[in-house]
Amino acid sequence: MKRRAGEREKELKKKKLLEELGENRLPYMTPADADFHQLWKTKYSKLIFRKSDTIPEELHQMVQEGFLTLRKHDCFFQDLVRIKGKDFVTPVSRILIGNPGCTYKYLNTRLFTVPWPTEGYDIKYCSPRVHDACKALIRLNDYLHIEAVKALQGQNLFESKEIKDSTVIDREQNFATSFMEKGSVSKDQSSCCVSEDDYISLKNRTSYNLTLLNYMDPLQMLYLKQEPYFGMGNMAVSWHHDENLVERSTVAVYSYSCEGSAVEESNEQKLNGRDPAIWHVGLKVAWDIETPGLAIPLHQGDFYLMLDDLNMTHQHCVLAGFSPRFSSTHRVADCSRGTLEYIFGQCELALQNLQTDSESMALSLKSLETAVVKQVEEIHNEVEFEWLRQFWFQGKRYLKCTDWWLKPMAKLEEFWRKMEVMLPPLDNFPHVSHISLESNGLIESTSIPDVERIWLLERRLCGPCAFEIIHRRKAFISSLGAATAVKRFLSPPQLLPPSHLLNLTPIYWPEFSSLTTVLC
Repeated sequence: MKRRAGEREKELKKKKLLEELGENRLPYMTPADADFHQLWKTKYSKLIFRKSDTIPEELHQMVQEGFLTLRKHDCFFQDLVRIKGKDFVTPVSRILIGNPGCTYKYLNTRLFTVPWPTEGYDIKYCSPRVHDACKALIRLNDYLHIEAVKALQGQNLFESKEIKDSTVIDREQNFATSFMEKGSVSKDQSSCCVSEDDYISLKNRTSYNLTLLNYMDPLQMLYLKQEPYFGMGNMAVSWHHDENLVERSTVAVYSYSCEGSAVEESNEQKLNGRDPAIWHVGLKVAWDIETPGLAIPLHQGDFYLMLDDLNMTHQHCVLAGFSPRFSSTHRVADCSRGTLEYIFGQCELALQNLQTDSESMALSLKSLETAVVKQVEEIHNEVEFEWLRQFWFQGKRYLKCTDWWLKPMAKLEEFWRKMEVMLPPLDNFPHVSHISLESNGLIESTSIPDVERIWLLERRLCGPCAFEIIHRRKAFISSLGAATAVKRFLSPPQLLPPSHLLNLTPIYWPEFSSLTTVLC
């Protein structure tokens, strides 16, 4: 409900903003504009930009070879996401790499990390080169963590001295150098303005636990959306805030566009404003029509940091150039509900209500109290819809890199089966009454038989056991109310049941024809 309310609010703001603009466009600046530096310093000071020549060449080479290796092994996939109630395939192909057992959810789609090499974990990669690519990305992750800590320390130090932060870099004019390029700011040096607690918080807000890799070749796209507010041209990624992150955490983005530097420099010199051949990151103050936007060119090996609350107060987009581009976006993802440790803990909590008879070995519930059974059902839903369906919907994509997820998902499915047993049969609820979902305000004029039909269609490959499932679901809806259980029947169309439980061939992008067959 909160997500839908937030989406409606954003849509209203966007509609109001476009109405105010009419046929006009908001102003924006690039490094070629005289006031660009001042605008960055006053309105976008929490954006730190670093040129490629500030990064060790060895690291560049490792990371860029890693990108090409993952691309060669077909490890990048387009995602099916849900925006404003509609399903879309992303123009950008992605892969999530990070701490073992972590997931990251965006636009109602949960991605599962391809684990990077981590001490204490046995991770088998499909190829030594894929291992090397993941190792390169954790090296980049460590480097960007250190740079982000320095940046936040430097920001705190300069703010304490009431010195304006000047972090703008213009490649063409070689203007003001970022204070981060003037040298490291150590913890000892900044101790006058950063307490121990603040320093720990600073490290936590820069300890990246995953990176979302992106790839797109604009010339292979049939259509790219036009930037609507400033007239900046083709967008690879629309205006947005990065979601599901630790509050006020820093986002670090490393960019690698596969273009020739001689071509990009000569093209850029000829144009006023944004060169459509060059990739840019666009920034604007959220829902503001007074402050001009920024369009900053991204060259091979550049990276930028969005510090502190910049991701909350501002929006950013990615403006497409002509050449293929990779990026590695390092995040401190909020994994409070998105790790294997968390979901296994939830399963163990639910299974505390299951007991085994010492003689007959029959399974039974310790308690039939509504609150206890409802908690089991909620956890059961979470396992099925947030984990199993999400994982198997994406199918074999993760096997392109590693089979690491197969064992924990098998364990999770075993927990799911046990919780299926825990849903009590109709005989345990003699007080059941036939109710309509209409009274709950969830769907119009839908009665229990309609829900049975929906469930049977969803479970159409289950065979005879489908009727037993319906029998128990009807009891559950009637006893606890439709609000709790209806989401089991009316699941979003992009989420499929665990594929091998239904004898379905796992779907993986870009097999859209198979997807259409299953969803029809």
